[in-house]
Amino acid sequence: MAFRILSIAAPVLVSALVSANAVAATPAPVVNYTLDPARSSLKFLFNQAGADSQGRFRKFNVALRFGETSLHSSTLEVTVDVASLDTGDAERDNTLRGAELFDVQKFPQARFKAGKITGVSFGRYEAIGKLTIRNVTRDVRVPFSFRTVNEKGVAAGYMTGRTTINRLDYGVGQGEWKATDQVANEVTVTFALRFTPAAN
Repeated sequence: MAFRILSIAAPVLVSALVSANAVAATPAPVVNYTLDPARSSLKFLFNQAGADSQGRFRKFNVALRFGETSLHSSTLEVTVDVASLDTGDAERDNTLRGAELFDVQKFPQARFKAGKITGVSFGRYEAIGKLTIRNVTRDVRVPFSFRTVNEKGVAAGYMTGRTTINRLDYGVGQGEWKATDQVANEVTVTFALRFTPAAN
């Protein structure tokens, strides 16, 4: 009798296990996210005359499609209005916008487009793509963390990270600004972004 019960139950158990594994292996859907500009920041840190300084870009947009278990289908694209830079010093800001540095009249936007997003560890990823500034494009790798938080029934997404680039690689520094004794070559870019799922 016990053997008969086992012989009946075994296929049911096997079927249940197969179904459970299939559900667990199903990739999470890729979500289209909309940036929340009021609760997002994009900053740059630099050393000027031996002192650490920072600025931020007031206008930028981030197009994000992201699935934590569907990274092969995830995409990230950032567009920055370079003229919106703000270091808290109007004279310095005008200098940065000028022809020898960002030259915003000729090159009003900077862009980053990730061709690939890979997982590093739980909640940590790397966007591998191309950064364009002053019409110069370089390969960069941008590490970031991503998490979702249920906020009043809405799954808000939070992305944070930083990367360091050399400004002279992009021509940000012509004439006397090629020298690095007053403004260092290395610039660190940091970001803290909030997203909400896009309306269908």
